[in-house]
This record gives sequence, C-alpha cells and structure tokens, in this order.
Amino acid sequence: MWGEERGTEPKASSGSIAVDTAGLAVLLRSWRARAGQRLGLGSPLPQVEVASELGMSERWYRELERGSIPRLDPRVLSRLADVLRLDADERAALHFHAFGGTPYATPSRSGRPADRPALQQLVDRQMPRPAYVTDTRWDIVTHNSAMAEWFPWVLAQDANLIRWALTSPEAREQLVDWSRHAYIYLAMVRFAMAERPDDPGLSALLHEILQDPACRRLWTERTCIVGNRDGHRFRLRLPHVAPAVIEVVTQVLLPAGHPGLRFVVLGDEPSSPADGN
Repeated sequence: MWGEERGTEPKASSGSIAVDTAGLAVLLRSWRARAGQRLGLGSPLPQVEVASELGMSERWYRELERGSIPRLDPRVLSRLADVLRLDADERAALHFHAFGGTPYATPSRSGRPADRPALQQLVDRQMPRPAYVTDTRWDIVTHNSAMAEWFPWVLAQDANLIRWALTSPEAREQLVDWSRHAYIYLAMVRFAMAERPDDPGLSALLHEILQDPACRRLWTERTCIVGNRDGHRFRLRLPHVAPAVIEVVTQVLLPAGHPGLRFVVLGDEPSSPADGN
C-alpha cells in the first residue's frame, strides 16, 4: 500500500503525459545521471562510456535515450542494467519497455460476480485488521469493515487508492510524512506505466494526478521505480480510530487465480524479541 529531467506542465492529452514523463528515454537519462553520482563523477555517466560497456556505438545509445527502442538482445539489456546499477524493480521496468509488459486482464467492476464472494470472504477473515483488494489501476475491488472504518473513502463507487493518497487533502493529514508516501506511490505508478504503457485508464489516472502541483513536482524530482509496498512500515494519524499515531506494516499478496489484483492487509507493527522481556 502505502513501489526527470522534464519540468513542463502536463499536456492536455493524458496519453502524451504518459509518453513524455514515464517513457524509457526519461528513465535512462535519470538512471545515467544517478550512476554518475554514485561513481562520484559530479555529472551523469557519459553516454560514450555506457555504450562502450555494452559493446555498442555511442550513436546507438544516444538514439536509445532519444526514444528509439531497437531490438534489444537480453544480454545487452542485462549488461545495461548492470552498468546503470539498477535494482530489481528498475530492471523489471527496463524489461517491460524493451519487450513489452505482461498482458494482465483488468477485471471490470461488472464482470466479477463469481469471484467477488471468494475475495470478500478472504478479506473478511482478516478482521480486525483492515484488508482490501485493488485492481491494476488501484481501484478498490472489495474491502472489509475494518478498512471502511479506518478509511471511509473506500465506500465510494469510484474509490481509488492512488487517487486518494496523492490528491486528497485527507490523505495528507492521515499519512504521516505524506511526501515520502507520495514518492513511493508515484514510483509505483511509474512501474505500472512501464508494465502497461497502452493502458488508457492508467494514463488517465496519471494525468489526473499530475494536475496537482505537489505531485507534479515530486514526479519530476525523481524517477524512482517501485513494484509494490510489501513489508512497508508506516504511521497513520486516525483520531476517529485511535488517539495516538498508529504504526502498521503492509502485506501485499498477488492472487494467482486473479492476475492483476492485489490483496493487501494492514497488520500490526511486529515487536522485537526484546519487547517481550
């Protein structure tokens, strides 16, 4: 739950935003700049050095950063990830851009009558811990009563986790250190855009998010990539639930029988062995 170098304003078309701010060219430039910083160069790792490490011409790599995506040999792709010092999620995003994402089928709200009772039973069994299920665009598929008590916004017909977390004033009050959360949520959106670049619903969500000035600034500041937030520990300010700040850890499971869905439970922060002494 709670996974650039361009600073222009969002374009009118949601699709153009996705291409301009989430494409491979932007990521490569950002990763190359970060690699230079990690090597202590004081500037981005030169294109010629990246190309040399790959056994390719500088022109070839320059075209890659300009948005041309040639046929990439898996070995070249792996070497590129090594040279740019990419982590696992960033490597996955690079793979998605080079070879295409996994064609997840996004279940529609009206097309799940057989699945919903089973999913509902699963989340209800997590009581009293809040639990919910989202689809590939973070629309809320189902939730238990604890989730609704903690976060009443899930009761709305068009409830969407990312939209709420990034654009709602309520979220900025309830998520302690909101900007840190926002960075991660935006990183998750960037991962999803790499995985499913032609998803119109995802592009529309990104366009909506980037209308918010704070989100736009955070999006252009860093090109982080995060696949999911499993194991993430964070704090919540929910006075209607508890007077003190609540500390929780997120558990994210991907149901094998429902590709694209995420089953999420907000558990208690685990105590250390010393706490029991």
